Amino acid sequence: MPKTNVKRMCYAALLAAMYLPLSLYAAVQVGNVRISFGSLPVVIAALLFGPLDAVIVAMVGEFFKQLLTFGVTYTTALYLIPPALRGLVVGLGAALALRRGRRLEERRALCCAVCILAAVCTTVGNTLVNWLDSVIFHYYTPALIFGDFAWRLIVGIINAVLMASLAMPLAAVLRKRNAVSGL
Repeated sequence: MPKTNVKRMCYAALLAAMYLPLSLYAAVQVGNVRISFGSLPVVIAALLFGPLDAVIVAMVGEFFKQLLTFGVTYTTALYLIPPALRGLVVGLGAALALRRGRRLEERRALCCAVCILAAVCTTVGNTLVNWLDSVIFHYYTPALIFGDFAWRLIVGIINAVLMASLAMPLAAVLRKRNAVSGL
């Protein structure tokens, strides 16, 4: 296995490991909405390595978060999908921006727009997974599942802009120091 692949896997593993403490301990609970830095490693993985690595980082990180928070249930695998959507959307945006000649983190407005789109997809995905979970475990009420959707969407968008603002310079620094070789 080439040295660059091992190095890339190590960085992806470190980012996945960072997901857990950033999403659990670097977070603020506001009502039914949690504002956290958990998406930062996913966005960085997407900017540096593309969609596949970002999806893996998101799914591995979210799996351990689910395991430590709720244990394994029938719907644990479903809760891995929304964070993976974030990695997929930002990773595809990064790959498309690179095809157009510049890295996504070099295009601030576009990077923020892609992260906002990813946040909307993640929020919609979380809502659908919550709905499915509530139907499976028989606790569905429209107010519980959809009552705070608009609030979660607004917080998700604000969080996306914050994460993009942090991820862009971090990705640029890692590239400048030749720490990573990815996209």
